[in-house]
Amino acid sequence: MFSRCIYYLCPDAYVSSIFEINLKALKAKGFKGIIIDLDNTLVKPRSQEVSEEVISWIKAMGELGYKRCLLSNSLPKRVQAFSSKFGIPCISRAAKPRKKVFLRALSELGTKSAETAVIGDQLFTDILGGKRSELFTILVSPLDKKELLTTALMRYPEKMILNFLNRRGLLKPL
Repeated sequence: MFSRCIYYLCPDAYVSSIFEINLKALKAKGFKGIIIDLDNTLVKPRSQEVSEEVISWIKAMGELGYKRCLLSNSLPKRVQAFSSKFGIPCISRAAKPRKKVFLRALSELGTKSAETAVIGDQLFTDILGGKRSELFTILVSPLDKKELLTTALMRYPEKMILNFLNRRGLLKPL
């Protein structure tokens, strides 16, 4: 039972930043779609600004032929604003880690779970939901320490799990 729980919280890869993700290498492994979290993955929470570097990275994914979709628990107005800036579809108020919303994102992308990766900053939303949906999961370090109270509270058990995974050699770079 314990090992099964750890499986669902263990990302397939762990990187400090989205910019450490080798998009060409993922493409070579057969990935066609990427589901991306918004807050603390691409932009700081509560920020309305997005860096040109992030916009270029999203664009580079498209140039490599990736289908992309934002999947966020944030409110529609916020998510749609970034979706428009990036020129990609989005799903807001996702209530991650519900499997249903990840399957909806797959449907939006038109890809299968085996050829889709999910990128996010939280174990209990992005990684858990991705693993439950049989996606390749990539955990990134959060961009900012200032977070919503609920997220900040979840960072404590998350840190304990990450330390456990790291001690066991289960956190792997991409």
